[in-house]
Amino acid sequence: MNLKLRLIILNFLQFAVWGAYLTSMGNYLGAVGLGSKIGLFYAMQGIVSIFMPAIMGIIADRWIPAQKLLGICHLVAAVFLAAAGYYGMTSGSNVDFSTLFSLYSVSVAFYMPTIALSNSSAYGILVSNGFDTIKAFPPIRTLGTVGFICAMLFVNFAGTLDGQFSISFTGDKNFLSFQNNYNQFFVSAILGLLLFLYSFTLPNVPISNNKEKKSLSDALGLKAFALFKERKMAIFFIFSMFLGVSLQITNGYANPFITSFKDIPEYTNTWGANNANALISLSQVSETLCILLIPFFLKKFGIKKVMLMSMFAWFLRFGLFGLGDPGSNVWMFILSMIVYGVAFDFFNVSGSLFVDKETSPEIRSSAQGVFMMMTNGFGATLGMLVAGEVVNHFVFSKTDIIEQLKGWETSWYIFAIYALIIGILFAIVFRYKHSPEDAKNITH
Repeated sequence: MNLKLRLIILNFLQFAVWGAYLTSMGNYLGAVGLGSKIGLFYAMQGIVSIFMPAIMGIIADRWIPAQKLLGICHLVAAVFLAAAGYYGMTSGSNVDFSTLFSLYSVSVAFYMPTIALSNSSAYGILVSNGFDTIKAFPPIRTLGTVGFICAMLFVNFAGTLDGQFSISFTGDKNFLSFQNNYNQFFVSAILGLLLFLYSFTLPNVPISNNKEKKSLSDALGLKAFALFKERKMAIFFIFSMFLGVSLQITNGYANPFITSFKDIPEYTNTWGANNANALISLSQVSETLCILLIPFFLKKFGIKKVMLMSMFAWFLRFGLFGLGDPGSNVWMFILSMIVYGVAFDFFNVSGSLFVDKETSPEIRSSAQGVFMMMTNGFGATLGMLVAGEVVNHFVFSKTDIIEQLKGWETSWYIFAIYALIIGILFAIVFRYKHSPEDAKNITH
């Protein structure tokens, strides 16, 4: 099989595993009475992202080839996620938080390192076979997002009807979609097991022959924290954390919010209320397309303005959720999905480029690790814990569906105002001079 095709399959499965439950798990948790715990489940992804990728990175450097460790991690993650699905299946609506959360936590602790391991495996295989990673890898990685979208659509349209497996595109009232129950965990686990088996068919990625092994401190990028002594870098990293607060909020709460409209007679039979995951998948489509726009915007406007576009896009992302509905105002939901690509991509790519330009080669990789730690680690964790408190107060503390919908609206407006304030402060505090040459330095 063509080497690039093999790596495309790797990336497709890698992100399909995640897409099977990331945007729909909140819906299942709400259905079994754990809506108030959604924030904790999604915060766990951020917590394990702080240290698990570094630990697995050291193991891959020293003892186990990256592609094999990738498979082993997927095996462990799949086993525990399948156990979570089995527990949900046998427990019905009597799901114990501590049991489900424990199984899920172990699973996600072993899944999150696989994102970096799949990248390093692909890089190593490409380099060993004489490919230019800068040119060869981006199209391969793009198919990972396609895998994420396909998994989302599958758990949306797959389900059971009268006890039999079925596919429905209309939202039959008797159709039980996988996006609303424990079956999404089984789908993810099956994909994870497939990737476990597939990873052992990949070319070997040699472990490092460098006798100077990195310590855990080095792997965590702790030396790069010295960059906080520089005012410009300190401001950037702090705002990275503040922006990271927004990253997981819609992953956790968009699906249960949109699905809740089914309890309102006016929206019961609307396509959007019955196919929330499919609607949300437009966000990932936008994410894929917006990557192509980044070079133009960086060259035209510069790093700071592109970052500000991202922050304003988060304001629109949340605000449009508050204004929209799956009926006559479904266009607001669709527009919210479209701006997500700008919100997510523009800051991540331009921020990574800023770090690359402003740090010396010897700590550049560690500095990128700090950037990811501040956004996807500390920021996303803090964001989900705080968002959980907001949604619990305004939504899940209410029993009347009308009051809950008003609570959702209030919550989205709070998130939108937060994003707007962060954007305004960033515009005032962060100083950076635009150079048209910035776009030429993009390496992904």
